[in-house]
Amino acid sequence: MSLRAGLVGLGVMGRNHARVLAGTDGVELVGVVDPAGRPGTVPAEVPLLGSLDELVALGVDYAVVACPTALHEEVGLRLAEAGVGALIEKPLADSVDAARRLVTAFESRGLVAGVGHIERYNPALQSMRARLEAGELGEVFQVVTRRQGPFPHRISDVGVVKDLATHDIDLTAWVTGQDYVSISAHTVARSGRPHEDMVAAVGRLSAGSMVNHLVNWLSPLKERTTVVTGERGCFVADTLTADLTFHANGELRNEWEALRAFRGVSQGDMIRYAIPKPEPLRVEHERFRDAVLAGTDGTGGAGEIVTLRQALRTVEVSAAVLESAGTGETVSLKAPSEVLGVT
Repeated sequence: MSLRAGLVGLGVMGRNHARVLAGTDGVELVGVVDPAGRPGTVPAEVPLLGSLDELVALGVDYAVVACPTALHEEVGLRLAEAGVGALIEKPLADSVDAARRLVTAFESRGLVAGVGHIERYNPALQSMRARLEAGELGEVFQVVTRRQGPFPHRISDVGVVKDLATHDIDLTAWVTGQDYVSISAHTVARSGRPHEDMVAAVGRLSAGSMVNHLVNWLSPLKERTTVVTGERGCFVADTLTADLTFHANGELRNEWEALRAFRGVSQGDMIRYAIPKPEPLRVEHERFRDAVLAGTDGTGGAGEIVTLRQALRTVEVSAAVLESAGTGETVSLKAPSEVLGVT
């Protein structure tokens, strides 16, 4: 028996979702709703529907929400009211309040829902997280991410913080297992749009690790790099190529008596890991399929999905980035349980 899935939105990301859904075992794509009405992009033999109500009427088990961020709340709430699970593209919503309402809507009905923070399924970051959990790096001192490239003209409703930087916020908390406790940021807008197109942020995580994020839409160089530095060396993940390398600390001997107390490092061995490289979007869909079949988000297991609460936290941190950029002050973040008022 196959799960019946629907799709809302046939933009660039929506078309990728349609392709993967059509090839995912145990899933049947039964209908597509596209506000722009682009029939030429609908997969063969899948009906293009005129409204979300028509999609729900088909009896779908879940829907993938790939419409513009500003519509996530409206579409998500209607799906929840209809008792339909949802895989919502990142970010969860365009405001913290909207994200909270989505969390409440799905959780109160016991529905499985997740968010498409696809970097969690990148093979390089999957391997990095497993190695960090195994203690291969020791104490984590710093996480540095660089995510830059030319402006994608399909994005019009949010700036670079809510679009691109949410990738780095989510993956940083996920790979380290630490929460953000403070953030300080600067933004600029140079492309003539109403939203920011460059951000530089410095933050602190719950175990004391330092974070640096550089994200922009103003560079002709496309870069997607995550560097985690710890007491035994550093991991470097290139998520464009899904490569992971480890640079080990070498043994440093200092003959100068006055400097022998200095605990420095030197260059050691460098290892490029050979890792399997399945398509992240396909892994994301397989994990979500399994979660729907199990009736759980799989939290804590190998099959976990990005829960709405985790995605809400990412929206909260991105809002703090914009607040800091606007006020010029460092913003402290409340614990996630304090935000929803529950444990």
